[in-house]
Formats: sequence, C-alpha cells, structure tokens
Amino acid sequence: MNPEYIIEAALLTASDAMPDKTLRRLISPELPQDAFNDIMEQLQLRWQNRALHLEQTVQGWRFSVDDEVVQKIPHLYEEKKPKYSRAVLETLAIIAYHQPVTRGQIEDIRGIQVSSTIMQTLSDRGWIEVVAYKDSPGKPALWATSNIFLQDFRLNSLSDLPSTEELGHLLEQQSN
Repeated sequence: MNPEYIIEAALLTASDAMPDKTLRRLISPELPQDAFNDIMEQLQLRWQNRALHLEQTVQGWRFSVDDEVVQKIPHLYEEKKPKYSRAVLETLAIIAYHQPVTRGQIEDIRGIQVSSTIMQTLSDRGWIEVVAYKDSPGKPALWATSNIFLQDFRLNSLSDLPSTEELGHLLEQQSN
C-alpha cells in the first residue's frame, strides 16, 4: 500500500499530533527522513486551501480545521474553556518569560506569595513542568513551560512569544 495513504489515514484518525518517528515507523521498512519529508510536503499541498489542513506542531503532525471554517460553524467547536484567575495567568507569564525560574523568584517578581494551588493548576493543565532543581539550599524546583504550553498557545517555540512591550499593549487593549 502507498505509504502516503497510510500516513494520511493515521493522521486523520489520530486524536493527538503524531511525531515524525512514529509516522515513519508505520511503513515497513521504516521510511528514511528525506522520503518522509517528501510525503509530508505532498500531503500539505493536497490539503492546501481546504477545510482541513496538515500542520506541524511541537508535538508532531496533525490535521486541524481552518480558522475561517471554525468561525463559520462555531457552535460545533464550542468548548467550555476553563477560566483562569489573573494570578494563574500572571504566574504563567512569569514562567514563560523568565524560565527556568523558582517559585521564590516568581514571588519576587509578582511581589506576592504564589499559592500551591496556582502551581498545581498550571502543572495539571500541562503548561509547566519541573525541569531541574537549583543547586542552592533546599534545592528548589526550577519551573519552565512545556511542549503542551507551546501547542495550546499555537507557538512553535518560545521565540514566538510576543515581546513584553507587545504583551503590555495587548493587556491595555483588553482592559479598555
């Protein structure tokens, strides 16, 4: 069977993004990276200008519905998005922009104690994770954002985060 069909079927039926290696292993013998890249390029071209498109994320490859289509049929995509407190979002922003960072450093920046509930909320959501422990008394955890954070916020890397000036401007617009 055509390797392109196998990969396309796997991606269309997968519930999560699939990494290159996983997709390459679906074909026996395993596809070389250059052949895989050619197939992915062909699939992206085939699905171009359609309701679904193939995209590569930090987690791997996946099909997603075009944003314009989602806007036309929003009732199908209504998702009860959890509401996060300002403290949770501030903490997430500090971690994203200052990572890796200890809880004490977050508290110094915020000027207020960070509750365990806030850190647990962000950790449970999969947006932050402990990446190391600081070599200082008490060995505090060093927190950083995860790949899930990048995926959920549609970022390819941390360099895609808005600058702090842009972020301030966005917050000002939201307040008005």
